[in-house]
Amino acid sequence: MAIPDYARTNFNTLLRAAKDGNLALMECTEVGSGETRYVLCAVGRDDGDYVMTPFGHLAPGNPYDAYIPPA
Repeated sequence: MAIPDYARTNFNTLLRAAKDGNLALMECTEVGSGETRYVLCAVGRDDGDYVMTPFGHLAPGNPYDAYIPPA
């Protein structure tokens, strides 16, 4: 299965943010479950304010137990 364009675009944005030192790890609350998540965000600015763009949360526990590679 091919990686969709939006995923590739978001990944490139994430890489650019990391290269520029504009990456943050934020503690957030997941809306649906109310659980605490640690969210990887790109940091931008808009009219002098900081803007956090979330890209995904870190997997709790051992991520090797949560995911398997594609077949």
